[in-house]
Amino acid sequence: MNQQSHAADHLVSFILKMKQEELPSIVIDTFIYYYEQVLAGETGLICDGQITPLTPDDIEDWENLICYADVGRDLMKQSVMIILNGGLGTSMGLTGPKSLLPVRNGKTFLDIILKQAEVARARLALMNSFSTDSDTRAALQKSGSNIKPLIFLQHKFPKILQEDFSPACCPENPRLEWNPPGHGDIYTALMTSGMIDNLLNCGIRYAFISNSDNLGSSIDEALLGYFVENDFPFMMEVAQRTPSDVKGGHLARHENRRIVLREAAQCPEEELEAFRNIGRYRFFNTNNLWVNLEYLRDVIQSQHVIRLPLILNPKNMDPRNEYSPPVFQVETAMGAAISLFEGATAVKVPRTRFFPVKKCNELLAVRSDLFRFSVRNTLIPNPDRQASEMPRIRLDNKYYGKTDLFDQRFPQGAPSLIECDTLTIEGDVRFERDVKIRGKVRIQNTQPSQIVIRAGATLDGDFSF
Repeated sequence: MNQQSHAADHLVSFILKMKQEELPSIVIDTFIYYYEQVLAGETGLICDGQITPLTPDDIEDWENLICYADVGRDLMKQSVMIILNGGLGTSMGLTGPKSLLPVRNGKTFLDIILKQAEVARARLALMNSFSTDSDTRAALQKSGSNIKPLIFLQHKFPKILQEDFSPACCPENPRLEWNPPGHGDIYTALMTSGMIDNLLNCGIRYAFISNSDNLGSSIDEALLGYFVENDFPFMMEVAQRTPSDVKGGHLARHENRRIVLREAAQCPEEELEAFRNIGRYRFFNTNNLWVNLEYLRDVIQSQHVIRLPLILNPKNMDPRNEYSPPVFQVETAMGAAISLFEGATAVKVPRTRFFPVKKCNELLAVRSDLFRFSVRNTLIPNPDRQASEMPRIRLDNKYYGKTDLFDQRFPQGAPSLIECDTLTIEGDVRFERDVKIRGKVRIQNTQPSQIVIRAGATLDGDFSF
């Protein structure tokens, strides 16, 4: 990086900026720790020579844990579901909390999460960000749910101008000067908010942590029982990697013998081919985590600053304006905490516990008949589907990349995809109700005007217009 030697002068400005926002001292100290790493050219890279791939013998399989379900059922009253609710879903064109997006049967992510907590009879806590808090609270007041979640706030870090490593400045919209520091901030936020002490004082000892957009996950009795009975301080749910998971973070054992999570951004460029080798690195992080809150409190109190591996994320100051000044966002990943806990473990879970909705092609799948809700209100594959794998869906980003454009083209609901192998849509295509997609379908519209797939149509094969 250029001008690193001159950038230390800006540290005083960063500290003053954070104090003016009344950020806790531990948050300021944490940012200083990472900022000094940035100035020193820290890359956070983990090389192949430092790690050993985990094998199936290193990881227990969820299918073998049903015997722990009764234990887990009795422990629900000592457990909390903590849901990460800080995202705005900007990649899908959203400007409000992603959790308020209607995803299925008119229900939002938040509606479904509230129902999951009610069915499980577990406490619920939401970690909001400064961007999602007010809208989420307003939605909860209107929800009519009997579940009243605990709420705590994710912190924020100042953005760093790439040009000279000074604090980003945007007087016309000061909110753009800040970024959420990644979900790795959850551990610090639990402590500074008083949430961890509050939970422990109420007899809550065990936390299941998941993303709001992963409708396949909820607190699981067998996993909870296994976690507690074996006195693990930290447990990560992992799934078998497939060719579509080559970019996801994988687990390995570090030369210090602890399990580590390595993200793609932490892999040296010359070793990316090995990183993508799903036969070598077989398991990826689903971001479903289990944490013993007493262990966590002890770690935080002993270390003060939770030193997770740095993720330096290059962005534009205004994420919706590619011409706004380039900045760095300091972030961390919560799964990386697996290396902080002596005795941490991982468990292999079925792919059904990992259905995140990051883009509109995934939203189409979730809204279709590919999925159903289980009795626990988690999303599960439709058992009527014959194929073992989900279809590959590719939508033209120009017409389907944002949720408002997407909804305009599926105004009467998603087509039936239960018999679909692949679906590719190029150009502007609108679907009426009760359309069925079978086999491998490719629809190409090269005309300037929109084409319409009429109600009740069954599509099988290629269609060009």
